[in-house]
Amino acid sequence: MATTSDLRTNLIIRWNGQLHRVTEFHHHAPGNWRAMVILKLKNIQSGKTIEERVRAGEDIDIVRVDKHNMQFLYREGDSYAFMDNESFEQIELTAEVIGEGAEFLKDGAECEILYYDENRILGVEIPIFAELRVTESSMALRGDTATNVNKIVTLETGARITVPGFINEGDMLRIDTRSGTYMERVK
Repeated sequence: MATTSDLRTNLIIRWNGQLHRVTEFHHHAPGNWRAMVILKLKNIQSGKTIEERVRAGEDIDIVRVDKHNMQFLYREGDSYAFMDNESFEQIELTAEVIGEGAEFLKDGAECEILYYDENRILGVEIPIFAELRVTESSMALRGDTATNVNKIVTLETGARITVPGFINEGDMLRIDTRSGTYMERVK
């Protein structure tokens, strides 16, 4: 069994019977008290973040996660189809399994499907950045020069994001899929 000294960020652990991703941790030794490790854990199923304190050296159940490269094929309703690049086997997943950023998946995108406990699907790691074309753009309000002018646009995947006012229909944009924010215009 692993201990707190084996902790790393993005490690999947079983905590209180549920799977969590370690988002942050640090060792804390308060004066003459016992040393402890403060963990920030994100629940895989609910997405809720909690903070836990454990004694340094305590046992932790690390879950072994296997990654398989798969290609995103298409979206049909609420299901997303993926194909294994080696065996050409296809699977369909829902947006809840994929998690954040599912609306930014473009046909042909390379993703990593995470498996644990005898091929049960844990989730999907999608690319951090996506380059998508603007298909629909509204007009920005003119005359508002005291602050940055923003507007909402629709991307080729159907996702809607807020961008600066100078973005036009047909522009290619780089999007951060973790937060859904505009990064830059791509040529």
